[in-house]
Amino acid sequence: MDEVLVGTLLASTLRVSVPLILCALAGCLCERSGVIDLGLEGKMLLTAFATASAGVASGSLAVALLAALAVGLALSMLHGYACVSHRGDQVVLGMAITMTAAGLSVVLGIAWFAQGGQTPPVPEGVRLSAWFVGAGETVSRLPYVGRALALAFFGHNVMVYGTLLLVAGVWWLLFRTRFGLRLRAAGENPTMVDAAGVSVKGLRYAALALNGVLSALAGAYLVLAQNPSFIPNMTAGRGYMALAALIFGKWNPVAALWACLLFGFLDAVSIRLQGTALPFVGEVPVQAIQALPYLLTVVLLAGFIGHAVAPAALGRPYVKER
Repeated sequence: MDEVLVGTLLASTLRVSVPLILCALAGCLCERSGVIDLGLEGKMLLTAFATASAGVASGSLAVALLAALAVGLALSMLHGYACVSHRGDQVVLGMAITMTAAGLSVVLGIAWFAQGGQTPPVPEGVRLSAWFVGAGETVSRLPYVGRALALAFFGHNVMVYGTLLLVAGVWWLLFRTRFGLRLRAAGENPTMVDAAGVSVKGLRYAALALNGVLSALAGAYLVLAQNPSFIPNMTAGRGYMALAALIFGKWNPVAALWACLLFGFLDAVSIRLQGTALPFVGEVPVQAIQALPYLLTVVLLAGFIGHAVAPAALGRPYVKER
């Protein structure tokens, strides 16, 4: 296979997978503590809108990120207030967050920018720049694989590299720290955690706070690194794909990473295949190619949801015994 094609395909896979990975990590922390999060799609969508709006208004990357983080944390705290403090239905609230975000982002976009729900493009100074370009030029001089390696792994923005580090960080937090042990115990046996004198609510709120930060980063990435302006429903089901990757990965950050990369690879291939003709098939319809990642999501959910064992207390509100 052509060296440039391989490098380009791998680079596209990494870039496309970033919001999926961040959302999968957010869901992993939240659900390991016992709280179902079907609102990842809505959190990502509304934080993307906040990023674009703040970026256009201020022209500052820092302000855009702070706006995303504020919205993400607010949505996660609302999630916790309804489901952890008041024992509301976690599935219903997650869907309510997603539906509200889809409508509110369009309504505010029309009211503020009068562009049919879209925002103007954020200034170039707000966008994320490429890193390690010089190192990539050096690596490209290597024989045989240099060009592919340079295209695949160098010249990405900081969030691509940061996301890969976050996978290792979340794994370490969950499986190598006392906080992670308590968090996992809250999702498996909250009564035991409470008996040990640790607040189950506090652990679940902490998990939701981290969930809000990671969801905000996923939404911000869509605007700062992919599309320079907010478009209604621009998340296009990525939150649900991240949940599918999380289930496929059995609530493990590293395994979920590989599932997200698989989804990203299919998305990158679907973009590459548009307008090309396949042997014995001819030109494949664009719609069929674009459906590939979502088709795999359905297949994985149908095939693996019965085999993946969720945390024992997932979705069950904890009532402290008197």
